Amino acid sequence: MALDEKLVAEVDAYVDRVWPDVLDDIRELVSHPGVADYDQVGEGNPYGEGAHESLRCALGIAERLGLAPTDCDGHIGFADLPGASQDYLATIAHVDVVPAGTGWSQDPFTMTVRDGYLMGRGVLDDKGPAVLSLYAAHFFAERGERLPYTLRAILGSDEEMGMRDAKWYLAHYPEPLFLFTPDAEFPVCSGEKGHYSAFFTSPVMHDGAVVTFDAGTATNAIPGFAQVTVRADAARLPEAEGIDVEGLEGGLVRLTAHGKGGHASLPAGTRNAIGMLVSYLRDSGVLTAQERPFFDLLARIHGSTDGSTLGIADADEAFGAPTCVGGVIKTEGGRISQSIDTRFTTALTIPEIERRLGALASEYGATFEPGSGAVPYLTNPSSAPVQALIDTYNEVTGRDAKPFTIGGGTYARNFAHAVSFGPEDPQLVNPAWVGTMHGPDEGVSEALLRQSLKLYILGIDRLMHLSYAW
Repeated sequence: MALDEKLVAEVDAYVDRVWPDVLDDIRELVSHPGVADYDQVGEGNPYGEGAHESLRCALGIAERLGLAPTDCDGHIGFADLPGASQDYLATIAHVDVVPAGTGWSQDPFTMTVRDGYLMGRGVLDDKGPAVLSLYAAHFFAERGERLPYTLRAILGSDEEMGMRDAKWYLAHYPEPLFLFTPDAEFPVCSGEKGHYSAFFTSPVMHDGAVVTFDAGTATNAIPGFAQVTVRADAARLPEAEGIDVEGLEGGLVRLTAHGKGGHASLPAGTRNAIGMLVSYLRDSGVLTAQERPFFDLLARIHGSTDGSTLGIADADEAFGAPTCVGGVIKTEGGRISQSIDTRFTTALTIPEIERRLGALASEYGATFEPGSGAVPYLTNPSSAPVQALIDTYNEVTGRDAKPFTIGGGTYARNFAHAVSFGPEDPQLVNPAWVGTMHGPDEGVSEALLRQSLKLYILGIDRLMHLSYAW
């Protein structure tokens, strides 16, 4: 059934009218850093005060927009628009962010608008879309029409660290009939690769060349900046593209790599700064015989982004090729530890990944520290709710898009019947100065967000008129 032209015109007028307020609310939410910190937990702050502060801000916006907010003691929040049935449809977005990191050209927590782009940490992932989800619900609240189902806008604050908020929610509240999260790409993502993270750790290395090697802000982010301090003669070290060599006192040298960061699930177009330094150190001749085996292992970790150099590149039809990147490296107690983040397909299992990587670590005299992960998930792309969202997207944009799968991990994987729905547009080419999610100068097209709000309202309207019998 085609979209109602009268409804489309009503939605267009609504978006025009509320847009200045939308920008103000995104700006306010971005100003609260909202980085989850498990070391700063307390009563009512299960993920730290910063994450809860962002959640309180978002719930305040929801209340002002006429929704009924609930703060679940900081674990998660939601805002309801009661419908004719207590059964509910939901959106879920998150108001926590990864740490700002380095390389920004502006204050990451002050949202700015530049040449049609919103800039600031979280404008794309996921504070901007979280505000859109609230304004989508507000559209129906303003109309005063009682929807067939209750509409719930869920707001999480632990998505980036481990999604403990979603697990808490499902332990305390019933599943929604259907849910979408505005935290990926359009048109509709109906499946996600499995994800797994772990660490490789070197043996204790006495009197090595490497003094400190600490880089990366999150295991699920590709670092665009990294530094290592080594014992060496700066005058004897070669020049290399993207690497600064700085002599220090006491026979030390600081090496700084400038790469291009991004999300671990989207390595195309990035340049891992840790990998740059690993290659430089192996080629420079400064490493000791004791250090070289572990750096040879690091070279394999950073030698590909599909896991092929680690022997875990098994692909499948639904998801294609996996990804595997190193995100955080650290020195402690004479050891060096390197994280990996892999997004794997149905062709692999977590036990098999651990078996292969454990054997690889042993080959280089290193230790493999198993981590955590989740299996792939897939929602039937032919189901009525998925088709309702696809039809809405195609009718608004004039495209002929199909559901797809991704390597990123969104809230959708935690729910029985869920997808992700925008807001990124894979066909949109951003200016070079616009950064990616998880990277410096994170930005998003204002026009894209405006269109996304329209799509969310029209999509919710269609979902409200379906029957759900899974």
